Amino acid sequence: MEWIRSLMLPLQGSEFAKEVDSLYMFIFWLSVVLFIGITIATLYFAWAFRFKPGRRTEHIAHNATLELAWTIIPLFIVIGIFFWGVNGYTKYAVAPGDAFQVQVVGKKWLWQFEYPDGSRYVNEIHLPVGKPVQFIMTSEDVLHDFFIPTMRVKHDVVPGRYTSVWFTPAVAGNHHVACAEYCGKGHSDMAAKIVVESQAAYELWVKEGPADLNRPPVEVGRDQYEAKGCNTCHSIDGTRGQGPSWKGIWGQKHKMKDGSEILVDENYVRESILNPQAHILEGYEAIMPAFQGLLREKELAGLIAYIKSLQ
Repeated sequence: MEWIRSLMLPLQGSEFAKEVDSLYMFIFWLSVVLFIGITIATLYFAWAFRFKPGRRTEHIAHNATLELAWTIIPLFIVIGIFFWGVNGYTKYAVAPGDAFQVQVVGKKWLWQFEYPDGSRYVNEIHLPVGKPVQFIMTSEDVLHDFFIPTMRVKHDVVPGRYTSVWFTPAVAGNHHVACAEYCGKGHSDMAAKIVVESQAAYELWVKEGPADLNRPPVEVGRDQYEAKGCNTCHSIDGTRGQGPSWKGIWGQKHKMKDGSEILVDENYVRESILNPQAHILEGYEAIMPAFQGLLREKELAGLIAYIKSLQ
């Protein structure tokens, strides 16, 4: 019945996913059997004991055997399901000592990942296949929820405290990360990508970064506009959002909240990305997160080139 499971559930991206799916499919088939059995019994009784002129049903007080059976058997089934679930929960509540730890910060509306060596990435992370990884998570603003369907892990990300999940990636490829807790206007765009690859490919990525950064800067910037979540606040068609539109701003002077005017050039755009609280544009709130340490130079140059091209 593996094909039925594959139709109902996502790819099993971790060892944990197999255990979750086993319990899920047991409950599913138990429900199917009970549904069919109860439906057949209902139809049979409705037909066998339908009204007939002159028929009188004798008075039945109770049937102790039947009543005990439909009480005790379901009781043992649900107790079994409970302990099956508790066993899986306790097994994956505490990460193994050799787990690779990644710090995760959720904020409107992106995921920030930090490796043990201090390198940080936004909305994308690479992991070696077959190595346990633990995500230590917190939020900078509101309640988020870290959800990786293929890994079968999902946990609230709470401001002011730490939560964690762990798993061992078992399938190479791209795995989608979503926020499963409504967190505001950009909630549906708060997505990230986990790339599971061989140890050699992972080490190469850590050393050199993504290969696609060697393309023309405007193309790199266009991709970063979506990958880093810039599109949740900044439009490219002149439409006002939570942040100013990028269309046609290059070379223009903008008025700040403090009354000063600043020319939109390479230096201003760079500072606005790395330290957005330095100058707040008039008419907007200081809600943009700082990207200091989250962008490689090629990514930053790409964003500047992309904004410059939007005339």
